[in-house]
Amino acid sequence: MQLLLNLLTGFGIFLFLVVLRSLRREHIRVEHSVSWLAASVALIAISLLVPLIDPGARTAGMSRASELSDALLFIVFAIALWIGYRSSRVASELKDMNITLTQRVAILEFQIRQLHEKEQARS
Repeated sequence: MQLLLNLLTGFGIFLFLVVLRSLRREHIRVEHSVSWLAASVALIAISLLVPLIDPGARTAGMSRASELSDALLFIVFAIALWIGYRSSRVASELKDMNITLTQRVAILEFQIRQLHEKEQARS
């Protein structure tokens, strides 16, 4: 169990540092990095606060270490799902904004063509 917690702590710290490095090099935008930073902090907190989780787990009927590790795995999986959902929302918003931008550019091109045609007709 302690090995799992140490791995979880190490992964959380690694994820935190990778996100900060990507943010610094502008490979990821600030609004997208927030969920990744929150997830890494959550992983670190979960792995370090297991002594506080342990009494609650025992109250919930999880007395064996394997059940507690299953609960931790579930929490990590839930965090991953949350990040995936948030990323999907951002991608959907960007797609909608791209469609709107494309439509506006098409309208502007049409108006420019009309102006050029009027100029040519006057000449």
